[in-house]
Amino acid sequence: MIDTVKLRSRSSAEKRRPSVFWLLASLILPLWSLMVRYRFTPQSRLPRSGPFILAPNHFSEIDPVAMGAAVWHLGRLPRFMAKASLFSVPVLGRLLRSSGQIPVEREGSTRVRGADGSPMGAAGALIEREAGVIVYPEGTLTRDPELWPMRGKSGAVRLALETGIPLIPVAHWGTQELMPRYAKRIHPFPRKTIRVAVGEPIDLSRFAGRHPDQRVIAEATAELMDAITELLAGLRGEQPPAERWDPSKHQQSETGRF
Repeated sequence: MIDTVKLRSRSSAEKRRPSVFWLLASLILPLWSLMVRYRFTPQSRLPRSGPFILAPNHFSEIDPVAMGAAVWHLGRLPRFMAKASLFSVPVLGRLLRSSGQIPVEREGSTRVRGADGSPMGAAGALIEREAGVIVYPEGTLTRDPELWPMRGKSGAVRLALETGIPLIPVAHWGTQELMPRYAKRIHPFPRKTIRVAVGEPIDLSRFAGRHPDQRVIAEATAELMDAITELLAGLRGEQPPAERWDPSKHQQSETGRF
């Protein structure tokens, strides 16, 4: 097992600016801290400034809260790609927009929308604001019965290849004790420990200059999923399966509950 350490929040200029995040943090983090403690590996860090794409594993419906709080503790503001339809919900939509969350179309191929409605508009906004975004490469909760990362989707890799924004793998372990996969309620007590390992940015330089066709995207996505799995194996102190879970080989749907 990789040794883990407590990590104090490192305040970036982005985080010091007044924003709706401070309101959310003041409302959520005190209660969250009663239920959860974090342990980060010594190497876990995020860029102090500039845009980044953070790609975590996903096995519990409470993972976004856990990862958002982890990013806050690491000194940056958490932003997610959320279903575009949520932005039309009263109050919720305004909160999502004011906190910098990014709408993404889920019909057909994934299309990220910026303020101008273009697929790359949101990526341009990330670069302009020097912001980070959390993208789940699996697209949904893993189907693997042992909660290892399953086959990844292309969204995070495409965004990184088309923009040059650093793509950072991250793994966490422990949220399944707080809220098991597809559970209807959480189990806050006793207090749970969530272990987090942030890896080095994926080196995508060998794909530079190559047309991002299906083969290139698949190769880069496999590399990302390998990195996430390796980080998770260190947290769990276990050997991952030799073959990554593929829902299509097990007659499972790609999204939704099963």
